[in-house]
Amino acid sequence: MKTTSLHAVHEQLGAKLIDFGGWHMPVQYGPILDEVQCVRNRAGLFDLGHMGRVHVTGPDAVAFVDRIATNWCAKIPVSAIRYSLFCKEDGNPIDDVLLYREEASVYIVVNASNTAVDLDWMRRQSAGFRVSIDDQTDRTAMIAIQGPLSREILQRAVSGYDLSKLGYYKFDFATVCGLERTRISRTGYTGELGYELYLPNAEGPRVWSALAELGAAQGIAPIGLGARDILRLEAGMPLYGHEIDLQHNPIEAGLNFGVSMAPEKAGTLGRGALERYAAAPTRKLVGLTTPGPRVPRQGTEVYRGSQRVGAVCSGAPSPTLSTNIASAYVALDAAQVGLELELDFRGKRQPCRVQELPFFSRTRK
Repeated sequence: MKTTSLHAVHEQLGAKLIDFGGWHMPVQYGPILDEVQCVRNRAGLFDLGHMGRVHVTGPDAVAFVDRIATNWCAKIPVSAIRYSLFCKEDGNPIDDVLLYREEASVYIVVNASNTAVDLDWMRRQSAGFRVSIDDQTDRTAMIAIQGPLSREILQRAVSGYDLSKLGYYKFDFATVCGLERTRISRTGYTGELGYELYLPNAEGPRVWSALAELGAAQGIAPIGLGARDILRLEAGMPLYGHEIDLQHNPIEAGLNFGVSMAPEKAGTLGRGALERYAAAPTRKLVGLTTPGPRVPRQGTEVYRGSQRVGAVCSGAPSPTLSTNIASAYVALDAAQVGLELELDFRGKRQPCRVQELPFFSRTRK
């Protein structure tokens, strides 16, 4: 398994480490639900070094990204970030990604488990384009700080830059812990105020330790993949392999905001299929809440009376909502908010109710 530059830090902290997309990553440091509440109430530190980081440069960088990505890269303002997807010709995604628009290049963050596939696909699609595709994953660290106190804590490590001026889904460069020109972005996967830092590998442990020390008095804590999964589900964020994959298209997943249907994007891979999905969807991704004792998991079937109407993509106990939650694809006539449905646990039924996604969101200026 591959390891990030923070692997030794996680071992020292006593983290439980697991295989995640070919990486040895911390799933938890303590009770997972406590870690969720730490992020919701204070702030948490996340090692995102396993995420893929790819820099596309060259005269055709933007045109190339517009060929392979569903969002309209040429229309993204410089220093802004947009959610997008790489889709096959059938309209189903290879991955979902974040596009960081630079002056004449594009920085792309992709999912850890899909990085190798994404890179191979990008390189095969680059024929005829004057581009360079630089995989920076193994050379860089990526640390996130998330939670209502994240700005206050991170600001102590940032010199000569006011983080309150960095808008949502924007990025900039600043001095962090003495490191000049550090890329700072504000996206987040938790529904909370939060930031991501991109660093040389050698600096990852030092910056992590500095942030932990700067936030110690306010209860900052390291957060593992287990809590991160609950946080992203509460925030209605998709996870590749669950809400989207090679059988689930972004239109029915409610990710239309990441798909441009502009005439200028007609040449994007998968565009024709995406138009057909938009014109005639057959299912919808919804949220479900269930007060019963059983936690719905991926594959749990959803019923309306005797009729099977869908299946769960992700499920978890939610300490924020004090109930069990899930995302699920259901037939369009079973997608109305407030509709009572049932979950089937090996023949035993448990009531659930359709809820609009996200379950939780917090707007922070």
